[in-house]
Amino acid sequence: MPRILVVDDAKTMRDNLKELLISDGFEVVEAENGEQGLEMMGQYAIDLIISDLNMPGMDGITMCSHIKQQGFNVPIFMLTTQTSPELKVKAKEYGVMAWMVKPHNNEVLLRGIRKVLKL
Repeated sequence: MPRILVVDDAKTMRDNLKELLISDGFEVVEAENGEQGLEMMGQYAIDLIISDLNMPGMDGITMCSHIKQQGFNVPIFMLTTQTSPELKVKAKEYGVMAWMVKPHNNEVLLRGIRKVLKL
């Protein structure tokens, strides 16, 4: 069962994503900011990350840069309200494979996850 790390400071968003992902057969680990996300990377074998961009403390792009620096090769989906092309380019440099704008479509998200994980 693939394990997905959901990193978002909004508990409601984490809860909604967790429910969606579990109902689709995924295991879910949660973090409420980038620092906790990095901790979870060290504690669990993570197959995919879904992260918000704007979070208190360490933001999503900074977390992605640390993940890359630490040698983790994990696909990352950024789920955010931001639409900046400059941010998208920067995020891709750190391993972000998909950029989805909130509010997102659950089926599109699940299709993307299945495609990346080859399910």
